[in-house]
Amino acid sequence: MIPRLKELYYKEIQASLKEKLGFKNTFMSPKLEKVVVNMGLGLDGNDAKIVKSCEEDMGKLAGQKPVITKFKKSVANFKTRKGTNAGLKVTLRGNKMYEFIDRLVNIALPRIKDFRGLSSEGFDKFGNYTFGIKEHIIFPEVNFDRIDKIRGMDITIVISAINKEHSLELLNKLNFPFKKKGDN
Repeated sequence: MIPRLKELYYKEIQASLKEKLGFKNTFMSPKLEKVVVNMGLGLDGNDAKIVKSCEEDMGKLAGQKPVITKFKKSVANFKTRKGTNAGLKVTLRGNKMYEFIDRLVNIALPRIKDFRGLSSEGFDKFGNYTFGIKEHIIFPEVNFDRIDKIRGMDITIVISAINKEHSLELLNKLNFPFKKKGDN
């Protein structure tokens, strides 16, 4: 079954982006390539139980098993050792990516306390958008009773766009809740 957001993109959003951005071809319009969800564990990466519970939670909210990332260097100030667990990461593509973004925008982000919108400053020079979430419990798939500690996540949305403005236009069409210029 085709995800709702993917169907909407190919039927309506792609054509409207072509018109608005003045492209000659429909396939020149920006599209989502992948979503990378990252959760750092810090000092808790040494505890196997915590890593396992975080792995289960992230697997539920992403729809696939995460990869355990390792530290590449030892840094004494951060109390890290080379080769120990640093965090978890999931790369989503295809239908799972569209389903995740649909749940993120329509279910998870509105559940954040005192949410005023996402910053439009999170774009890099290639048009990719990165933002952080302070609580991973905003996703309904995560069981609130089993959580030992609330953890943050970084979400990077990789977009095939020429610049930031085209990426912003795509995310606006996908109903991302960005702050307005006059808001505090």
